[in-house]
Amino acid sequence: MNIKSNEKKENSAYELVIEVGADQFQAAIDKVYNRQKNRINVPGFRKGKAPRKMVEKMYGAEIFFEDAISLAYPDAYEAALKETGLKPVAYPQLEVLDVSADGFTFKATVTVKPEASIKDYKGLPVGKADVKVSAADIKAELKPYIDRASRLVSVDRKAKKGDTAVIDFEGFKDGEPFQGGKGENYSLELGSGSFVPGFEEQIVGMKAGDEKDLDITFPENYAPELAGAAVVFKVKVHEVKEKQEPEVDDEFAKDVSEFDTLDEFKKDLGEKLKARRQEQADRDFEAAVIDALIEKLECDVPQAMVDYRADKMLEDYANRIQSQGISFDNYLQMMGMTLDELRAQSKTTAERNVRSDLALEAVAAAEGIEATDADVDEEIAKLAEQYKMEADKVRELVSVEDLRLDLAMRKALELVKGAAKKPAKKAKKAEEAEDGAEEKPAKKKTASKGKGKPEAEEA
Repeated sequence: MNIKSNEKKENSAYELVIEVGADQFQAAIDKVYNRQKNRINVPGFRKGKAPRKMVEKMYGAEIFFEDAISLAYPDAYEAALKETGLKPVAYPQLEVLDVSADGFTFKATVTVKPEASIKDYKGLPVGKADVKVSAADIKAELKPYIDRASRLVSVDRKAKKGDTAVIDFEGFKDGEPFQGGKGENYSLELGSGSFVPGFEEQIVGMKAGDEKDLDITFPENYAPELAGAAVVFKVKVHEVKEKQEPEVDDEFAKDVSEFDTLDEFKKDLGEKLKARRQEQADRDFEAAVIDALIEKLECDVPQAMVDYRADKMLEDYANRIQSQGISFDNYLQMMGMTLDELRAQSKTTAERNVRSDLALEAVAAAEGIEATDADVDEEIAKLAEQYKMEADKVRELVSVEDLRLDLAMRKALELVKGAAKKPAKKAKKAEEAEDGAEEKPAKKKTASKGKGKPEAEEA
């Protein structure tokens, strides 16, 4: 391998012209020949027995060139990166310039990490939301437990919203029953919205034994055979049931939780809700800090770097889907999306992630932040525990250099978050008082005409 030229281009790119000599190319051709010879027919020879020279004489010397180039260029490319010290952040753009039996020459356009700088990253105007839990919040947390412990009781009255009506129904279009429009002893919760619009509303007011024809028009976006159609449902109500909730007391708490009293149960629900909200507030705060930090970044980000990150995100996503036993192609069909549409969506997130990393790296560089060997060892130990592996095995599987950089970026993020300042809020009352003073000047006192007493001073 020989690097014929190394030229710096725009957009953080380098153009390498790399030459692969005859020895390396011929070795690659031999490997390709040995892989393919059992599939090549040469008159007078059994399959796999024709010498390479005979194959080339019959089909042309170039028969193995394309596959040999594909086989040889990765090693040449990696050797060129090592020699030049370039660290690509995207897939290279490759172009074969010439090829013969004596070797080939190709051009590789290599995108590297752009230069990035950042200023005024301390004191970003970002605040964290105050997390509170009210009595109404705890009541809402209790509701699912109450619903699960509730029971339906038959009542002798007209149905109202929230009741469950046990009904028979059959739908007719132009006087003829249609498929899927019939049900018997169906329990329908009124107000649930589980039936076509207008159906449940017309059941309200009926009681056990009542029969009724419901005039319904299906929505335009319904199934094609019924979209926009006017139909009639014949309905009979067998039973009306109302939901009876349990007494929410200590006994209830014992039944639905591990606590002996309702107060203890409510306290636990409140603490868990507050913890969830705090986690969300922390995530929102961090995202806002990163967005504000990105605004301070001074850098021309190469599109190739963003495209590479988007492709990697898609690759990881596809692997997660397939690990669940679902073909990624089938998943895309179920979601009604194409791969290009998903890639386009990924690029927005990919660009934010790239800019975030560059900004945090710039902060780390400005602050002299580095991850120590102890930091790396601690992180590897955490990964080993998480994945139930030996630490040495984790060290083999991960890039220690990348891990060290990631840890430094985390430290940089904590520094920026810690230095962020919540924007000051103006006192509303003071503003209102100032506005009132400008709009309505105070009136002077005036003497009373009647009894000589001064009138009340108007504000």
